[in-house]
Amino acid sequence: MEDKRKTGTDLGSTQFFRVQPEPANGVQKILAVVYEALSEKGYDPVSQIVGYIMSGDPTYVTNYKGARSLIMKVERDELVEEIMRSYIRANHWSD
Repeated sequence: MEDKRKTGTDLGSTQFFRVQPEPANGVQKILAVVYEALSEKGYDPVSQIVGYIMSGDPTYVTNYKGARSLIMKVERDELVEEIMRSYIRANHWSD
């Protein structure tokens, strides 16, 4: 086993590194697929997604393209948080 003190590594300092964020997180991707599926089937995606978030009833979301099973993989509060984050970014309210 290598002794870190001999290699010049300063164990008293905190190392920093940055990971580039993914272009879209999982919740964003799921919302995009669900939105597209609802639109393609002729539903008002905003009303249907809001209905699902408010009631928890997955039948507000179509099975088309697996949208219903996708949206059920995400907690409803996570959906609300992501929608709020996107809204805040779009309105330039955040840093």
